[in-house]
Amino acid sequence: MLLVVTTVYCVFPIYFMLVQSLKSAEEDVFGNPLIVRHPTFENFEELFERRSEVRGYVGATLHRAYPFVDWLENTLILFAGSVVITLVLSVLAAYALGRLQPPGFRMWRRIIFASYLIPHTILFVPLYQVIIKLGLDDNLLALLLVYPTLALPFCVWVLSAYFQHLPREVEEAALVEGASRVTTFLRIVLPMSRPALVTAGIFALGTIASDFTLASIFLLSPQNQTIPAGLATMEVALDELLGVAGINVMAIPVVLICAIFARDYVRGLTASMLEGS
Repeated sequence: MLLVVTTVYCVFPIYFMLVQSLKSAEEDVFGNPLIVRHPTFENFEELFERRSEVRGYVGATLHRAYPFVDWLENTLILFAGSVVITLVLSVLAAYALGRLQPPGFRMWRRIIFASYLIPHTILFVPLYQVIIKLGLDDNLLALLLVYPTLALPFCVWVLSAYFQHLPREVEEAALVEGASRVTTFLRIVLPMSRPALVTAGIFALGTIASDFTLASIFLLSPQNQTIPAGLATMEVALDELLGVAGINVMAIPVVLICAIFARDYVRGLTASMLEGS
């Protein structure tokens, strides 16, 4: 019974948002809030239509068009680039800490994990000054530099704990057979670390996807914004259904990725927590 209640609690928001996005304006006002009787994709079609700045039947100053396609492109670029950068840096750092085990390994791992607990809001002002000095304000490169720092400490902590307890015999046998350490790392260590890599990747994706504040601060032009920051500029009273459709465009793929790799995510997180404790 508890499992059923928990499942309903987790799935209901997704169901409700999907139902709302499939409603017409008339059914949204007069229909059942939990059921859509005449589903339509007109909200999604309006999102992906490129129009002038003003449109519609309410009035030129009230019913606006939004560059959602630009937001989607920016979001995909930032998601892909940030997750790749985070994984590459965290794998290299975690292998050095967990596999090579430099002096003070446990102390360094605790420091890395503790750094994740530092509120990033404390760093906003000096970070913004650095971005201005680099000339990257209102530029996607600013977030490509900043986003990996959000998830990097946790990813390094998870991966280093996993790397530390991988069996060394297979790796040592490959070294004895003449394989270089790089070859051993790429062909043996990484394939054996799939659950931990999935855990780090999903965590990084979730951290980046949930960001609204940084994107709103560093990206000011409407065409340069991400979906979370762009949706915040919508007129909620007039474009509520468009906003819900936009949320679904971003949220549903993330939910599907998490569902597909859920088993590896749980395995990797559990193994890292147990071995790192």
